[in-house]
This record gives sequence, structure tokens and C-alpha cells, in this order.
Amino acid sequence: MNTYICVTCGTRYQSSASTPKSCPVCEDDRQYIHPDGQQWTTLEELKQQGYKNLWREVEPGLDEIVTIPRFGIGQRAMLLQTDAGNILWDCITYLDEETVEYIRDRGGLKAIVISHPHFYSNFHEWAEAFDCPVYLHEADRKWVMGPGTSVRLWSGETLEVVPGVTAVRLGGHFPGSAFLHWQGGAGGEGAILTGDTLYVTAGNDRVSFMYSFPNLIPLPARELRRIRSVLETWDFANIHAAWSGKSIWGDGKSIALSSAERYLEILES
Repeated sequence: MNTYICVTCGTRYQSSASTPKSCPVCEDDRQYIHPDGQQWTTLEELKQQGYKNLWREVEPGLDEIVTIPRFGIGQRAMLLQTDAGNILWDCITYLDEETVEYIRDRGGLKAIVISHPHFYSNFHEWAEAFDCPVYLHEADRKWVMGPGTSVRLWSGETLEVVPGVTAVRLGGHFPGSAFLHWQGGAGGEGAILTGDTLYVTAGNDRVSFMYSFPNLIPLPARELRRIRSVLETWDFANIHAAWSGKSIWGDGKSIALSSAERYLEILES
């Protein structure tokens, strides 16, 4: 029995004696099938191929973890360290003993919280390594492809994970797409960790909102107006998005709101 992993999106599937027939995550029009066809790997194969994780501080109390060479979608996981316990925001596929030691040296994990299904990746092995729950929004439960024993589905619009850290359902990309509001971030001005629910653009000075990023399918104006109304209720200076280096430093809330206004202006012109 092997635990097969989709090479294109990094999603881990239930253990089986043979490779899955397809990857429903990639077949959905928010993702894509690789032009060379569906390909599978395993965590053991990735270790044999020399993959490893690196980590560095993003801002005090927040580290990023990235896999090199790039694998799957290439997102970063983020280790948020608080007095009430550490939270892993989003997840990456690759996990090894060095990564486990690095996190344990910083106090382990109280919880894993994931923004949306494209970053569910290999959450089961991460949760098993740290004996912690994984919080996913119930609106996206159909996309849980691997073992779900660690999953805690949350509902509604917010989930306080620990004091001062709240998961907020924003929708858009997926019905349950969320960001994580960290009240103590940016030196107390607040920060949000967004995955690609809010996508930080090339200049690190705007954000975008899409139904599908790889297929360039926009969101409708009515959804953008709802998203804007949610963002208006939270205070934040910094925005940390899905990929290494994709952060906005300071004035994040006004940048996010003005980006939404520009998006609406074009859609409705």
C-alpha cells in the first residue's frame, strides 16, 4: 500500500495498492491537468530525489517553510508562534525529520489551519507528526482526499483558533476559502495570512481575487462586493500570501480595499 501524491497539485490521496485513476482536484476548473498527463509520486520518492524544506523568519513570530526544489503549486506553509500555542497556516506536501525537529524545537503545533483545498496537500502526515487537529471549513469538505481522522470542520464566518488569532471565511476562490487574522502581527497593527484567497500581485503593492488563478477565470462583481464588505470589518497592516516573498508591508487594508474597487470598476465598466 502506498500513499500516492499528485505531482501537479501536491494532494495526498488515501493509501492504495495502485495509483488513483485521476486527481479530482486537478480536474476541477480552478486547477489543471498537466499537459504531459496525470503523474503520481510518493513521499518516499520525494525524499530519494533530494527534496528538502527550508525556513526563515518573515516577521517576528512568523516563519515560512518552503520546499526546494519547488514541488506542486509551490506554496509556503507559515508557522505562527503565539503564547497560546503554535499554528501552522496552510500546508505543504513534503515533510521530513529535520522539519519536524525544527517545529518541535519551537514548541510543536497546537493546530493546522488551511485556507482552501489547493493547499490541503499532505495535512494528514503533518497532523500525525504533531498530534494536532486540522481545521478546514465545512463548505469545502468534498475536497478532502486523504485520511480525514485529524480533520475538524468549522462552520460559519469565523473561528478563533487561539486568543488573538482568527480564521475568517472570505469565499471567492472556494466557498470556504479563508484568511487568518493575527491581531499581534505587524507590531500590533494586525496582519492577515491569505494563501491565495487574496493574491499578492507582481509588484507586492496590490492584491487580486479570482475564481481560478491558473485558468484566469475572474469572480463576479457581486462576489467581490461581498468580499470587500468582509475585509472592511478587520484591521491589518501586513498581508502575507501563498508564496515566498509575496508580502505587503504596511497599509494592507487600504491596499486590499482599493484593489477590490479597481477590480469592480473594470468588471462593471
